[in-house]
Amino acid sequence: MSHAGPHAAASDRQSTGDEGALEGPKTWRDVVAAYVGLTKPRVIELLLLTTVPVMFFAERGIPALGLVAATVVGGALSAGSASAYNCVYDRDIDEQMRRTRRRALPRHIVSPSSALVFATVLAVLSTIVLGLWVNWLSAGLSVLANAFYVVVYTMVLKRRTTQNIVWGGLAGCFPALIGWTAVTGELAWTPVVLFLVVFFWTPPHTWALALRYREDYRNVDVPMLPVVKPAAEVGRQVVLYSWVMVATSLVLWPVAGTSLVYPVAAAVLGAVFLVEAHRMWSRTKASDVLGEINPMRLFHTSNLYLSLLFVAVALDPLLGR
Repeated sequence: MSHAGPHAAASDRQSTGDEGALEGPKTWRDVVAAYVGLTKPRVIELLLLTTVPVMFFAERGIPALGLVAATVVGGALSAGSASAYNCVYDRDIDEQMRRTRRRALPRHIVSPSSALVFATVLAVLSTIVLGLWVNWLSAGLSVLANAFYVVVYTMVLKRRTTQNIVWGGLAGCFPALIGWTAVTGELAWTPVVLFLVVFFWTPPHTWALALRYREDYRNVDVPMLPVVKPAAEVGRQVVLYSWVMVATSLVLWPVAGTSLVYPVAAAVLGAVFLVEAHRMWSRTKASDVLGEINPMRLFHTSNLYLSLLFVAVALDPLLGR
């Protein structure tokens, strides 16, 4: 299981001044915290939130706790591995961006070679845990997601195209598939629908954050959409993706045969998301000034939306009987 740019946004932190110039660890706690930071724990949390609820839905109840634990551990190791690989590859631009300059590599608390070894160990451990205690299909999907994020998104797309997060974000959609296959041992249309929900959710989520940090991305020549297009165009595309996302979320109702618990929750949450997306678009049409656009409002709404939508996925088989 891997994260993608959208989920990486969940680890957003801002530093000011010359804090990013700090060099070298002071205590063993600095080193431990640095290695933990390489895994981007907030990203892991968000990824697992799109994994475990799908396991409940696949089980149509409460799955075996041992299976959930193995999937969570294996998934966390995989996501942490992908994040660490990303930190190694992007250390040059991380050092220049306010949002990322306090990460371990820019501060020289961890060396690139040590971080690379750490990422590889996590990848191997995650594959072993998922393969032996879950199943090899889930393990294979996790390896594929990890490779897609590191190679396709981080190394190929991120610095070359405004579509970087659209297609690179596919890696962050895999947890829905992994949660389903962990329980059933096979793929089906139900997790594919949830996969697509996350796919269409990713651009609005990430572009809102990128709009907030567009100067950071511009300074390091990363062509995020808000860097190369006017804010109004970003707002328009956010609205388009948001409508498709909400429509896709409702498709789960007939495809999976849910109770009314899920579609009611999906409709209410979708309505809130659409109101915020249209509100941001209206602000971008009125002004290009960041403070007046307030894109972080949509960013935080998107996190809440995805979290509660997948909670509804988990609760549907429990409350809708």
